[in-house]
Amino acid sequence: MRIFLAGFLVLLAGVASAQQPSRQQLMELRSVCEADLRTLCAGIQPGGGRLAQCLQQNMSSVSQPCREKLAELKAARSTN
Repeated sequence: MRIFLAGFLVLLAGVASAQQPSRQQLMELRSVCEADLRTLCAGIQPGGGRLAQCLQQNMSSVSQPCREKLAELKAARSTN
């Protein structure tokens, strides 16, 4: 589980590198996207942006709530 969470934080670095996401944003994103990462990216080794790339490649299969949360974080990054 710790490796998964570490990989998740690396994913967030790609989404919100210009602005550090708050702890609450991290928890929300984890709760919303965890099932997508486990289902769509189960065999992906975390790090180097691989989880973000996996989600991007599988965006048509990513759940709507996860897509919305990722878009929300991207929008917050671009406004800062």
